[in-house]
Amino acid sequence: MQPVVCMITDRRRLGAHAEAALIRRVAMAARAGVHLIQVRERDMADGQLLSLVAQAVDVARGTRARILVNDRVDVAIAAGAHGVHLRGDSAPARRVRAIAPPSFLIGRSVHSRDDIERATAEGDVDYLLFGTVFETTSKPNRQYVGVTGLADAVHAARGVPVLGIGGMTLDTVGQLRRTGCAGFGAIGQFADVPEDDMLRTVTSALRAWDNQV
Repeated sequence: MQPVVCMITDRRRLGAHAEAALIRRVAMAARAGVHLIQVRERDMADGQLLSLVAQAVDVARGTRARILVNDRVDVAIAAGAHGVHLRGDSAPARRVRAIAPPSFLIGRSVHSRDDIERATAEGDVDYLLFGTVFETTSKPNRQYVGVTGLADAVHAARGVPVLGIGGMTLDTVGQLRRTGCAGFGAIGQFADVPEDDMLRTVTSALRAWDNQV
């Protein structure tokens, strides 16, 4: 089964004209077959973020990619995004579901069994993003749990799809399927490659997943 692939944005990695570069990457990732694209630009002003998300929705149109906004339910709904990704300490998913349009996706970040139990008990989440799975330079002080911890998270989620995040490379993606997780999310794997390499990056990640033994 093909994994769910989630690209998480970080325009600060993209240098000059970062917003335009980010939109180009969103378009390329969507065409390459990425399933979820989480716009995670938490320092942006409201109007700027709204414009960015609306552009992301526009360039992903006609592909299977779904645009999510990190935590900002209001921006996601106003921009016509497909869903929201909630922080672990954010609003209850049930409250979001009550105001969201039909088919709105709701994900949540979790980092422990307790987080998972709370998220699944409250209901209304479509997926969980669990980490940190492998050591990563983006969170150097965060303890990582490895494939065993990810497998435990999948078991604790009781059927809610779990995506692993943290330290995702072609080598580490190749260890994930045996955990039972639904897929993975990544920032650097998509932000730190040349724009023209997006298709190859996605294809290589899918191949690494398929080649697990």
